[in-house]
Amino acid sequence: MPFRKETVEATATTMVWPRIFFTILFLIAYALALMGLWRPLRLSDWPVAVLLLLAVKSTIAALARRLPLQNVLFATFLIGIAGGVADWLDLKTGIPFGPFAPGHNAGPKLFHALPWALPVIWVVAILNSREVARLILRPWRKYHGYGFWLIYVTTVLTALFDLALDPFASRVKQYWFWGPTRFPLTWQGAPVTNFFGWAVMTLLILAFITPMLIIKHPTHRRPPDFHPLTVWLGGVLLFGVATALNGLWTATAADAAIGIVTAVFAVRGARW
Repeated sequence: MPFRKETVEATATTMVWPRIFFTILFLIAYALALMGLWRPLRLSDWPVAVLLLLAVKSTIAALARRLPLQNVLFATFLIGIAGGVADWLDLKTGIPFGPFAPGHNAGPKLFHALPWALPVIWVVAILNSREVARLILRPWRKYHGYGFWLIYVTTVLTALFDLALDPFASRVKQYWFWGPTRFPLTWQGAPVTNFFGWAVMTLLILAFITPMLIIKHPTHRRPPDFHPLTVWLGGVLLFGVATALNGLWTATAADAAIGIVTAVFAVRGARW
């Protein structure tokens, strides 16, 4: 047992420097992405692409501090595949999210149809939403049914992240465009079926990856990790600033409400 404890601590220590390195790069890319929102600067979309890739790398580095790296990588792979397949099917059939088409700004496409960023967005949204949910539910982690509540809260946070993302992606950056549906209710042009579909897909994905993200051996109580909360709120802040600069005030107000409420509950839970 002492050997196992030392091994785990050594592994966690080796992950500190990659995490710091990717965090610094993430902050630089985030600053460039924010600067690129101002029209006079006329920066291309490459800072957003770099920011998305660094968000994945820093998320993996943060999770690998308390979980086996192979588990984190396999969960990342499954999320990307499942989310990508769902989006690809939607492009062909309009199900499960609603009819949409990629824009010219979406960048390279996988299989000549699927924008490369969509599977990566699924990874960032689900993994960081789950860690934020762990912060929120930290006071109840010993209670019966905690695992189910963790899945439910993760699903809600992932859907809220998509709610904040879509006006930025479809109306500001024009990465994709939504088509009409039979449902008259929309959010900034996106059908409500999109967010319902995201919730259902998140539940299905969590059903498969949750066993990989559970520590199988007992460990000492770790201090709360705010890195996933920073990534999650950073995305919502970026979306809110972009919508504000483009006069989408309803979306901006929603982003502000989502960010503030989530931050309050996460910090409150972490300090319990």
